[in-house]
Amino acid sequence: MTTTSSAAVISFLTLLSYLAYTVHSLGGSATTVSVTYGSNVTICAIVAGQPSQRIQCWRNGHVFDVFSNISFQSIAGGRDVFCGVRSGGSSLVCWNPMLIPKRLYHNEKVILSQLAIGDSQICAITNSSGSNVDCWRDREEFSVQNGQFRSISSGLGFTCGIAVNNTNNGIICFGTNSELASSIQSEFTNFRMLNVAVGGDHACGVNSTGFLICRGENDYGKIDVPNHSPFEFSTLALGLNHTCALRRLNNSVVCWGSVGNSNASNYPIYPVGVSFESIVAGPDFTCGLMTKNLSVICWGEGWNQNGSFPLGFELPLTRILPGPCVRSDYCKCGLYIESDSLCSGHGSICKPCDFNSSLSPESPGSISDKVPISSSSRPLKRGLLAFAIVGSVGAFAGICTIIYCLWNGVCFGNKKIYNSVQPTITGTTHNATQLSNSSPVSRSSTIRRQASRAFRRQRSGTSSKHADREEEFTFDVLALATDNFSHQNKIGSGSFGVVYKGKLLDGREVAIKRGETSQKAKKFQEKESAFDSELAFLSRLHHKHLVRLVGYCEEREEKLLVYEYMKNGALYDHLHDKKNVEKHSSFLNSWKMRIKISLDAARGIEYLHSYAVPPIIHRDIKSSNILLDSNWVARVSDFGLSLLSSECDSEHRLSKAAGTVGYIDPEYYGLNVVTAKSDVYGFGVVMLELLTGKRAIFKSDDDDSGTPISLVEYAVPLIISGELAKILDKRVGPPDVNEAEAVELMAYTAIHCVNMEGKERPTMNDIVANLERAASLCDDSHGSISSGQISITSE
Repeated sequence: MTTTSSAAVISFLTLLSYLAYTVHSLGGSATTVSVTYGSNVTICAIVAGQPSQRIQCWRNGHVFDVFSNISFQSIAGGRDVFCGVRSGGSSLVCWNPMLIPKRLYHNEKVILSQLAIGDSQICAITNSSGSNVDCWRDREEFSVQNGQFRSISSGLGFTCGIAVNNTNNGIICFGTNSELASSIQSEFTNFRMLNVAVGGDHACGVNSTGFLICRGENDYGKIDVPNHSPFEFSTLALGLNHTCALRRLNNSVVCWGSVGNSNASNYPIYPVGVSFESIVAGPDFTCGLMTKNLSVICWGEGWNQNGSFPLGFELPLTRILPGPCVRSDYCKCGLYIESDSLCSGHGSICKPCDFNSSLSPESPGSISDKVPISSSSRPLKRGLLAFAIVGSVGAFAGICTIIYCLWNGVCFGNKKIYNSVQPTITGTTHNATQLSNSSPVSRSSTIRRQASRAFRRQRSGTSSKHADREEEFTFDVLALATDNFSHQNKIGSGSFGVVYKGKLLDGREVAIKRGETSQKAKKFQEKESAFDSELAFLSRLHHKHLVRLVGYCEEREEKLLVYEYMKNGALYDHLHDKKNVEKHSSFLNSWKMRIKISLDAARGIEYLHSYAVPPIIHRDIKSSNILLDSNWVARVSDFGLSLLSSECDSEHRLSKAAGTVGYIDPEYYGLNVVTAKSDVYGFGVVMLELLTGKRAIFKSDDDDSGTPISLVEYAVPLIISGELAKILDKRVGPPDVNEAEAVELMAYTAIHCVNMEGKERPTMNDIVANLERAASLCDDSHGSISSGQISITSE
């Protein structure tokens, strides 16, 4: 099919079309107004209040009837063609510009439901073996699209639809313009779509959370959806370079994009304060059926080119049906007002179902499915059901309140208090040590045992699986936030998946970790365990030096975690990524800043070891898991490999070691025994990275072509021999007098952290104390440092 500059698309899709759709009842799912363009603009509609639901058309100021003695249930138009599905769905008839009809389809058993026309491509859904799609071009059948569809919409050389069993959750597109069809389909891959409407080279639809998503070409801003609330829009109409939608609450219209040339305004003129039953688009204008009198008006730059038909001009058509007249024993969601008179006693007009009833459809054959139209019991039954539900919830809440009151002793003036928040340490090294060792043993032990039992119940139980977790997101919201998990938004990887930058609908910037879905990833990355572990830990940990968990998503095979976004990325990138070193790391090129980052991270790990209840072993401390926020505050991230530290046993024997090469504790790697000192070893490697600017495993030659060497093997002997200055990162420059003392203290702390035996390594409390001293030395103009001031103890 050849496309021209004047070619466009007509596409109309009621928001709830596929939800309300049944084979024999099309209430709300079909159009009763159509636009035909090309050689002549023709507006057609199905008239109301007549014995037959005939078609009436308007062209160049003249009104004429089409098949005045035959009833139609839906119509659609395209380039020099418009078609109608006869009442009952057994026949499809189309007319050319000379109004010569041709029957394209007739079958009394396999009936047609939804009809879509784009350019000269005509498609309809049948009920044969499900909901298959039959298509025609130039009024000749040319293909049958395999698969079962709930709804379809046709554009410029392609058709898109929502499949009944759509494994990719998005839309399926096909047609002669295969490149465009494939591109549009790929942009909706990870969205769970409720419907789709197609324009010239763009498509829009509402996802399962109620938000309108548009994809495709964006010349003239036609896919720039305005800010809106969930399920705000109920009907869509897409033209060549513009998009219009009706608001669900008041049926007012809003349009965006341009309906004319490049000099047109970004937002076309459209009726304000007018309620519409439906809207349908032409290439450069839109028409709507007004609620107040069921007449048709049109607007847009392409509509009034000769000045004869201004905005608000009502076409002189007979009163138009707001929906198809159907012959059925019931309407699931009620009737239109004056339904009987509008259909002249020949059927009824069903209201489209709202999402509240449609998203949880009743099973076929249920009692409510057999309620006749005239029954008045439906509202009463719904009211009684609502009353029963609210009453039950209230009673249950009351019982829970009494139990909680008795358990916590609040009813009798006694309240149990549980607190696992880290105390603020502001004193000297000596004071800090005292504070960490002076907590009452009995109270601490009690708190830990209670929290441990509660935590084990949370991990093992099914009913309370998400009891203590953060905000729950749908997959569609997170896909929308990351632009469908585009490569441009990829910012890293974690213990069980890839991390993307995203922006939520409320404007919050977040980092979204998406678990790998391949069988290989599931087998080797233990995605399920890592997801549950990280979610369980972060939902109960709150500290300024730990990355905060915002929420999670767990749908089907998808598992995602949502964190607050760390603007300045990972420490690893600033130290080692060649693309970022010169561009982003000037702020880190001071010894004071590097010591401060070490101290921040140490405080986060110290919280895990000493103040979290129960204590936690991270198991994957490395520079890529230390992130920097907008204020360059360091935070520890990625708890996918973390473990609870047993109160009774000081060691955990595991089947295999986990972590990252270069950071793994040799004792852990060789004996499969992990303790808190395993985290200390990894943190010692991080401090050596900050001191030297080298990776945990690097190549010995300057041209990176030599033999790989461990940073520990390289740095420790030189530090011990007093040659620290030889290995310091030259990008930072030589430390001044006070900084030299601080850097030396940090270096000696690091080499103690990477002792081969865990018992010879310091605790995180000691490390924090030393780094606090080092940080103060950077600002101190007096004093010196001796080996006696270094706080290194072993356990």
